Amino acid sequence: MNALRPLLEKTAAFLDLVKFAHTIFAMPFALMAVLVVSDGLPPLAPFLWILLAMVSARTAAMTFNRIADRTIDARNPRTRNRPLQTGRVKLWEAWTLWAVASGLFILAAGRLNPLAFTLSWPVLAILCGYSFIKRFAPVAHLVLGLALGCAPLGAWIALAGRIEAPPLVLGLAVLFWVAGFDVIYACQDDELDKNLGLHSLVTALGRRRALLASRLFHVLAAALLLVFGATAHLGGWYYAGVVIAAVALAWEQSLVSPGDLSRVNTAFFTANGLVGLSLFGFTAADILL
Repeated sequence: MNALRPLLEKTAAFLDLVKFAHTIFAMPFALMAVLVVSDGLPPLAPFLWILLAMVSARTAAMTFNRIADRTIDARNPRTRNRPLQTGRVKLWEAWTLWAVASGLFILAAGRLNPLAFTLSWPVLAILCGYSFIKRFAPVAHLVLGLALGCAPLGAWIALAGRIEAPPLVLGLAVLFWVAGFDVIYACQDDELDKNLGLHSLVTALGRRRALLASRLFHVLAAALLLVFGATAHLGGWYYAGVVIAAVALAWEQSLVSPGDLSRVNTAFFTANGLVGLSLFGFTAADILL
């Protein structure tokens, strides 16, 4: 056990670096797309390649973000204890992880179909380019949403080999859902972002108006989830999941206010976890039952 301890500690540091637990945000929507386009369970081999593409793409994106933001994170009391800042992960190790994850993502896309392979390159650019947006404009929340919104579209293309309306609608729903909760999360760093010259809707609009924008984004997300159900010809089970997701979003919004951010973590993790898992679970019930 003592011999394994360094390996276990390094593995834990890498998982912390990429916040592996946050996979719960995009993965359910990719799996929803898989179930809908397959009208049931997908073939095993392409499904495994999709899982590899999802995990590796997210790993590449998060690792690149940590590398790009390493000096910013070192100045933020909330993030200064992350693995790169404490030395638990060396910079060269992070770059190696990024290169391996990026290669695996492109490999997996290439094993699926030509369109997936062609689109893997611009998708990787979006996933990594997000890290620089806040240095220039207050739209990083929407770009992050776009990055995660690629997940259901990519999963659909992986199996269908073409772009269709339902995954585009679902991708837009994910875009606005993510943008809404990222605005809430950004409220924690508004003063520091101003001092560092970084941009967000919170620094541009102030907390009160930024939180109103967050609510608008979540209303749009809920509406688009309804549209997705119609375009994908889903039934009552799915719409029950949308109702639960909408309630979770309303609860998330109720947890924060311009003067009280004490429950941001509950809003960010618990409420959003409920959104993704309920939608996936009820979509699976709608299709499989």
